[in-house]
Amino acid sequence: METFGVRLHRATAERGPLCVGIDPHPSLLARWGLSDDLAGLTRFSETVVAALADRVAVVKPQSAFFERFGSRGVAVLESTIRQLREAGALVLLDVKRGDIGSTVAAYAAAYLDPSSPLAADAITASPYLGVGALAPMFDAAAAHGGGVFVLALTSNPEGPAVQHARGADGRTVAQTVIDEISQLNAGAQPLGSIGLVVGATIGDTGHDLSTVNGPLLAPGLGAQGGTAADLRTVFGSAIRSVLPSYSREVLGAGPEIADLRAATARVLVECRSALDVAAL
Repeated sequence: METFGVRLHRATAERGPLCVGIDPHPSLLARWGLSDDLAGLTRFSETVVAALADRVAVVKPQSAFFERFGSRGVAVLESTIRQLREAGALVLLDVKRGDIGSTVAAYAAAYLDPSSPLAADAITASPYLGVGALAPMFDAAAAHGGGVFVLALTSNPEGPAVQHARGADGRTVAQTVIDEISQLNAGAQPLGSIGLVVGATIGDTGHDLSTVNGPLLAPGLGAQGGTAADLRTVFGSAIRSVLPSYSREVLGAGPEIADLRAATARVLVECRSALDVAAL
């Protein structure tokens, strides 16, 4: 069984280093001329799948924007995940779950067990009950060839109060998370399956990402203010492991499929350039 790290490495080599989010905000549905209801959600999701599923390495549905429509919205999410994976895209389900014991094990079963209708290739997770509390997710990922992206350094203004706080050993909370994930990925080739989420707009925070040996998801590019060139400042020598992530910058070009594909091609050129230049 191939690990998520192996599959991600191959997907980005074949399709390019890019993740595109599916974030059906009410404002975005309106921009597309769609109603803010189940019909609009379905049309939006189907259009994104048709435009991008066969050409983008990773697609990241934001679960909350489907959940707000209840069970029928979750059914649309299930269908979207299935169609994306059938077309060859890796699906990173943005759920940011985090808990302890049997609860986090249930989350792992819901999102990482292939028998679940919500099974994705990888999920996002919150480590603020302790990185060790996420062990059932890591175990499920290892058992089923999945991945987990753990929040480390986020771009929201409230984040630094927690993430930059220092423990008794002098390390920040974020650096502790980074170091623990680095241990989980030790020795993996060509890339570990446990990644980190590091905002593309945070600048140089002085944190060391060089030993992570796993994928580094960089949200916040495009409409949220980050540029591909910013990646060099944020990630430094770890740039080779970065997976740039765009949402509104690409989705805002819809609803025409050709326009969505053109926007995707444009940001992919920017990402290739930034990552290649930085790697020299």
